[in-house]
Amino acid sequence: MHSSRGAAANAALEQQQQRQAREARSGTVRKSATYGLMESDEDEREGEGKSAAVAHEALGPGRSSGASGSGRSRTQAPPPHQQGKGDGDFVWKSAAADTTDGAGGGRGSGKHFRSRRVQFTDGGDDKEDDDTVVPTSNRPKRKWELEEEEDERQENEEQRQERLKEEARLRDQAEKAEFEERLRAKDEARTKKLAEKEPRLSKEDARREELKKRYEAAEEDRESLMPTLREVSRQEYLRKREEKKIQELEDELEDAKYLFAGVPLTQRELDDLKYKEEVLRLAREKQRLMNQAAEDGYRMPDSFDEPARYTSRYDVAKLRYSEPEGAAARANPHAEQEAWEAEQMKKSHVTKVGAQDAGAAVPQYDYIFEDTMDFVKADMLAGNIEELFETAEQRRKKEAEARAAAAKSEREKIAVGRSQLPVYPYRDQLLKAVEEHQILIIVAETGAGKTTQVPQYLHEAGYSAAGKIGCTQPRRVAAMSVASRVAYEMGVKLGNEVGYSIRFEDCTSDKTILKYMTDGMLLREFLSEPDLASYSVMMIDEAHERTLHTDVLFGLVKDIARFRPDLKLLISSATLDAEKFSEYFDYAPIFKIPGRRYPVDIYFTKAPEADYIDAAVQAVMRIHVLEPDGDVLVFLTGQEEIEAMEELLRQRMRGKGTQLAEMIICPIYANLPSELQAKIFEPTPPGARKIVLATNIAETSLTIDGIKYVVDPGFSKQNSYNPRTGMESLVVTPVSKASANQRAGRAGRTSAGKCFRLYTAHSYENEMEDNTVPEIQRTNLGNVVLMLKSLGIHDLMNFDFMDPPPAETLLRALEQLYALGALNDKGELTKLGRRMAEFPLDPLLAKTLLASETYKVSQQIATICAMVSVGSSIFYRPKDKAVYADNAHRNFARGGVGDHMALLAVYDGWAESGFSTQWCYENYIQVRSMKRARDIRDQLVGLMERVEIEMVGDPTDIDAIKKAIASGFFYHTAQLRKDGSYRTIKHPMMVNLHPSSSLNPPRREGQPIIQALPRWVVYHELVLTSKAFMRTISEIQPQWLVEIAPHYYDRKELLDAEGAGKKV
Repeated sequence: MHSSRGAAANAALEQQQQRQAREARSGTVRKSATYGLMESDEDEREGEGKSAAVAHEALGPGRSSGASGSGRSRTQAPPPHQQGKGDGDFVWKSAAADTTDGAGGGRGSGKHFRSRRVQFTDGGDDKEDDDTVVPTSNRPKRKWELEEEEDERQENEEQRQERLKEEARLRDQAEKAEFEERLRAKDEARTKKLAEKEPRLSKEDARREELKKRYEAAEEDRESLMPTLREVSRQEYLRKREEKKIQELEDELEDAKYLFAGVPLTQRELDDLKYKEEVLRLAREKQRLMNQAAEDGYRMPDSFDEPARYTSRYDVAKLRYSEPEGAAARANPHAEQEAWEAEQMKKSHVTKVGAQDAGAAVPQYDYIFEDTMDFVKADMLAGNIEELFETAEQRRKKEAEARAAAAKSEREKIAVGRSQLPVYPYRDQLLKAVEEHQILIIVAETGAGKTTQVPQYLHEAGYSAAGKIGCTQPRRVAAMSVASRVAYEMGVKLGNEVGYSIRFEDCTSDKTILKYMTDGMLLREFLSEPDLASYSVMMIDEAHERTLHTDVLFGLVKDIARFRPDLKLLISSATLDAEKFSEYFDYAPIFKIPGRRYPVDIYFTKAPEADYIDAAVQAVMRIHVLEPDGDVLVFLTGQEEIEAMEELLRQRMRGKGTQLAEMIICPIYANLPSELQAKIFEPTPPGARKIVLATNIAETSLTIDGIKYVVDPGFSKQNSYNPRTGMESLVVTPVSKASANQRAGRAGRTSAGKCFRLYTAHSYENEMEDNTVPEIQRTNLGNVVLMLKSLGIHDLMNFDFMDPPPAETLLRALEQLYALGALNDKGELTKLGRRMAEFPLDPLLAKTLLASETYKVSQQIATICAMVSVGSSIFYRPKDKAVYADNAHRNFARGGVGDHMALLAVYDGWAESGFSTQWCYENYIQVRSMKRARDIRDQLVGLMERVEIEMVGDPTDIDAIKKAIASGFFYHTAQLRKDGSYRTIKHPMMVNLHPSSSLNPPRREGQPIIQALPRWVVYHELVLTSKAFMRTISEIQPQWLVEIAPHYYDRKELLDAEGAGKKV
């Protein structure tokens, strides 16, 4: 009996295995998420019925499926004709329960064999015969079955979603790799191969090859320029010949008058003399007319290819300060003197009858400076040169050297000047140290010559034959001015052998071997050349300033130096705190160059100053009146303060005439054109005093000769970022003690000097930090994180920062990039993020540019991003014409279109006027800012084409433009509140419309302001002054947020923001 039941079970099991094998071969088998069985849905149910039949048969007809106190029906094997016919699960029931009228016993308790998918149901009566089998598809499914099916369905859906997400991630990574490959191909096609990768030559062979290439390039240039040179040479020859002939004719006439005076001449001789006099008169008249046309007409800039014209690019700046030489000036050359006399006559007293006995009128003078600020000498910055004890022999030696230098050629003068720099005596020792060590820390005082001379020493030693010599600077002005100086010293044209690269301006060529650049531009080069293969030496200059990009560069170049032993790495610093740099770079050796310093007396104020701008003006006027000759350097925080102080100084000097010596005011800041920046380096004329108004760029980046007096208000502008609110602001903060000492040292460059600090000694000792906080610890890291991710650096928390940034700031940057779609769930850079990394912009602006492709408004978005990148210097508002300026500015934002559309209207209007300067004057627009915006736009368009964005546009589709803006700035969203203020959505805080915004309506009587304000806005940035203000704002519709960023906003959240019961 047992053997028959076992045989039947084995037969059924074999049939089931054969069926599963057939299904596996036919491809219809699927894996059950719940039990791991390989079967289809229909066959699974059929198999469950067969398995139940086999299990029941194995129990036998005399065996009960379960015991019950009231007596239960026993299940029996189904008849042979019913086995395998049903499609559903089978349930064994008594015949009494299956009557024709549906009546029968009640439902009894059942026992479920869930692991084997066998279901037994006991009847409610005690009948044991006439058992039948009915399919369970005719009865309702039980609760556990429904729950089981629901769990299985949810688990299958989750697996499907995970599978789709993983497929999308892999597809995105593949597209990113293809995009990077296309970018590399574009770069290779655009980059000229200067040298194929070959086994490295010896220094002598490499130098010989380099000289050969330079000679061949010079020959090619000479052949191409030969026709032009011949024409110029011919014109120059004719001009000199004409002058020579005129001079000869004039001498001949003078000789004739002297020799033949009183001698009777024939008529022919008289006619000949008259003819020559007429020719001379006409020639002189021609010269006069040509000179007048040259003075009154357009002045063509001279070429600076000639050795005598290397500084001609600054001639335009010199013209601004030169005396007028036009026709009006020649008509009245004493106009200025007469104006001064007229001013004095107004102040004089007219003697009247009856006042003959009155005394002589005493001259009345205005106050030049108010004697309300007292200084106390509290310290002295010691020097290593004592000027007071200089012997007469040393003075005679200096005078002899000066006369010898003046008598030599221009090239020899440059050589003498280079040899007098403090770094020159250490040239051979420095080159030996560079040869022996891969990484070298160079410490030298500002002005020692390390920035201009060290790259030239390396070039002369042959390092440029193996690749370019790069030198980074923290500021654009420093990179441009230093490159210009080095090109002048080397006798080459700027942009050829020596060039510079700054944001939105590249002055290099294929011939460039010495390249100065900002540290941000070197970071951009890492994207296209991660190993810096084209460089043989990289010098990180001004490392002590610890800018954001410099700190990131430290970690990158340190890693490159480990797998590129041929790369020489120099870290240059102006402070003596070099041990920290040495320790960071695996205890690299330190090479110290003693500087040349004179003693500097330091003066503090007795009491704090309430207005440091006014105090600085008084200090400058005091120095100008009371102190001996010497130029003055004033440190201010930015362009606005520099322009304000310049105007105040001119007002103080106006009308003083000959009472005071001439004051030459020279501003220097980043946005000043390079032609005007050269003014600070020009020698001061005798009898005058130069006043240099500078930002903290003059602390270390620039060295200005002739400075004897320094005025230090003790403030500078620093970026400050709050990761909790996302607010980044430029805040005026006190400088550190290290910065204050650097400023004081500027007065001791050429002689003993004085430093006037507009704060107390107590503030210096107790309120100032010892060192400036590194920028990486107080700024937004979104762009840096995006760039590091693009370079393949994923573990940012363990990146080798010299001073790690706050974890909260880093996490906020990662969160922002994830919300923008630049990072996926695993923290990997997406294709969108890789495209964003190509733009030297904030990630929000980069995302806006890429979103413009979707909305077909890429032309307009490129313009808006360029205008926004310029900053808040587009509009200007003269105090005496404030109403006219406001009306002109309001015309660009008619209809309440928002600030972004107003900026677009400004640029389009300027472009329609042919980029007219007059148009800018009429509309109170800064023409210099507009020209910069045009340059930025040109570069952005080139980058958009590089990342494969089609340049299309529709200026009438305002909603599409605003949606593109919201695609990048949905992170910056705010909603209007009842009190007229705004509240940000994701990180709630109270903000307000900036007073300069076009959406901020003018206050009018009888009109409620809240009704005129937009309910939902996106803003470009938050500015913290007296309040938190939103700047550059546009109105949006809240439903756009769900459409644009469904992963960041949901409908319920916006409904909650709108208020209970309100619809979005």
